[in-house]
Amino acid sequence: MTLARYFDLASRVALVTGGADGIGRAVVEALSQQGAKVAFIDLDQAKGEALAARLRDAGADVVFEAVDLRDVAATRGAIEKLKDEFGPFSICVNNAGHDERHRFDDVNEEYWDDRFAVNLRPMMFVSQAVVPGMRAIGGGSIVNLGSTSWMQGAPGLIAYTTAKSAVLGFTRSLARELGPDNIRVNCVTPGWVMTERQRKLWWTPEKWAAAEARQSIKGEIAPEDVAAMVIFLCSDVARRCTGQNYIVDAGVV
Repeated sequence: MTLARYFDLASRVALVTGGADGIGRAVVEALSQQGAKVAFIDLDQAKGEALAARLRDAGADVVFEAVDLRDVAATRGAIEKLKDEFGPFSICVNNAGHDERHRFDDVNEEYWDDRFAVNLRPMMFVSQAVVPGMRAIGGGSIVNLGSTSWMQGAPGLIAYTTAKSAVLGFTRSLARELGPDNIRVNCVTPGWVMTERQRKLWWTPEKWAAAEARQSIKGEIAPEDVAAMVIFLCSDVARRCTGQNYIVDAGVV
C-alpha cells in the first residue's frame, strides 16, 4: 500500500518496542520511509539486526537494541543508550506484546504476572523513560497498541485480553497526565492482522472465513494498515487527537 507523506516526521526521533516483526516491523518501516530516525527494541536479536541492516542499506537512519522488556532496568538502560545515539525521542510506539494462547484452568500466578509483564507493564516504564526528553523538546506523541480481542471476549486468551483491555485505561489517564506538556497519547486497536506469526500458528480457511464474515470491509488486514494509523497519530496532522482509541479492524466491533 502507498502511505500518505507526513513531512513533519522527517528527522523526528522515534522509539518502537517489539519492532523486529509483525506490526512493529511495519511501523519501523513506515516511520523510516517518512524520514524519521528510528530506534527499535525487541527480544528477537536475529530478526532485529536483520531488519536494521536491511533498512540502513536502503538509506534509513535506524538503530536496534535487543532487550527483554520484562526486565525494567535493562529496558531503561537500552532506551538511554539509544537516546544517547539519536537524541531525545519525540515519538514512542508501545507496540510489544504476545498473544500466547492459554487455558483459563491452567493459569497460575506466575503465568498471569508474566503475561502482564509482557503485554502491559512495559508501556508504563517505557513511557516514563521517554517523557523527560519529550518535555525538554516541547512535546511528543505516544501510541499504545491494543487489541480488539478483549472487545470480542475472545476465549483462550484471558490473561492477554485482560492486559490489552487495560491499555485503553492507561492511554486515557496518561493523556490527561501529559496533555499540559504537549504530549499526545493515543491507542491503536487492531483486529485480526495477518502477520507471518498469525498465519503460521492460528490461520485456517475456516477461521479466516468466519473472521471475514464479521468484517464490514472484506479482505485481510495487513500490518501496514495498522502502521498507517500509527504514523498519522505520530504526525502533527493529528495535533488535536489525544486520549482516544482508533480501531483498525475492517468494521467488526
